[in-house]
Amino acid sequence: MYPAPSPVVTRHRTVLAGAPGGQRGALVDERVRRARRPGPPLPVGARLDLAGAGGERLRAALASIQRICPEFTPARVLRDGDGTVVLAGMAGRRAAVAKCVLDQGEEHRARFERELAVNRAFLRHRPPVRVPRIVGDEPRDRTLITEFVPGRAASPHRHPPIPPATNDLRATLAAVRRINAWRPPDGAFPDALNYGARLARYHMLGLLTDRDLSDLKTLLHDVRGLGRGEPPRQFCHGEALPPHVLLSPTGPVLINWRAAGWYLPGYDLATLWAALGESPLVRRQISQSAQAEGRLTRDCFLINLMLVLTREIRLCELGVRRAMDRPGSASADRSGGPAPGEEKRLLLRRLHDDWSLARQAIRAAVGTR
Repeated sequence: MYPAPSPVVTRHRTVLAGAPGGQRGALVDERVRRARRPGPPLPVGARLDLAGAGGERLRAALASIQRICPEFTPARVLRDGDGTVVLAGMAGRRAAVAKCVLDQGEEHRARFERELAVNRAFLRHRPPVRVPRIVGDEPRDRTLITEFVPGRAASPHRHPPIPPATNDLRATLAAVRRINAWRPPDGAFPDALNYGARLARYHMLGLLTDRDLSDLKTLLHDVRGLGRGEPPRQFCHGEALPPHVLLSPTGPVLINWRAAGWYLPGYDLATLWAALGESPLVRRQISQSAQAEGRLTRDCFLINLMLVLTREIRLCELGVRRAMDRPGSASADRSGGPAPGEEKRLLLRRLHDDWSLARQAIRAAVGTR
């Protein structure tokens, strides 16, 4: 058995574990309890079943992992989906997490190469927040092994349906701001986003109207002018979402750096703003912070926010369609809760409301030119 946690933490974690997707929250709780035991913490997740469904994928991933780290002993499956297998276990006497990208597609290859490049760059240029250290890697097999960091996620959900604790959000926001204030050497990290190409793509997909595209291009042109011909840059995590922030005893730890690089200022703040729809006070704080340094940072934040919300709407729409195609999606579950996909439909409605607010703010900003 594991020692009982303190009452305050128990109340907060129980809420997360009972929320939709609470199984993941329960896994985070288990990680915290194990971290308090003496000796190396043991990562937890779904049971490792090499003979069951998906056993062939797990065996292939494990073979790639053990080619570069023969002493790796798997214990749990943390993730098996979207072309990627993530296993937790022991590498010798220390806990480790191993990721293997099995999908041979170009998009997955590019994501892995960027994540590997960022993690290697962190060996030469230490960021102002803690990041998991590399244990081993093999680009040809698309395999990366890092240390296991004990802690719990700020929230197990991309868009938390229940507001995370205020202290957790403060710690998350503080960690993101430290990263954004960091100035690594030029050339150490790539420009992560081609804004013009992304705007054109969303317009081609029908996600942006002609006027939306024109307004955003106007703001983009203006921020380049204010930046003396070059757009201002800020180093960002790129996916500063609650599940990617581990709250460890020694402070916040940011994980999943595959989207890290240079962005217009405020990209991480825009990502957090979009994710924390149930935390209006934190949203207000983010908005005030984005406008504190004047028109340049405000306009950059609005451009980022529009792109982030458009991406989240697209992802959510895909999730709703998958839920509707799933058998039994039209009826409520046995526990009397909402029908499968209902939370995503509610989230989609909220994202559209947020998108409309962002559009109004952008049109107001363009109208004052």
